[in-house]
Amino acid sequence: MRFNWIDGFSVSVRAENGAVVISANREGLLSLADHLSALANSPADDHFHLDEFNSLEDGSLELIVEKTER
Repeated sequence: MRFNWIDGFSVSVRAENGAVVISANREGLLSLADHLSALANSPADDHFHLDEFNSLEDGSLELIVEKTER
């Protein structure tokens, strides 16, 4: 799966009070929406994985989003 990131995107993931918080600017949200759309159109059991070494802001938790058949 090839991702298209919009210039100027910013996305971070953190845990807060037992919840996962994804924070993103406009470009980050539009980029994530594009990624989710691509995943929705991919085969079941496909996934994408982001972390601070791959597109997320420094200090972010890993984010794995996977498609299931259900």
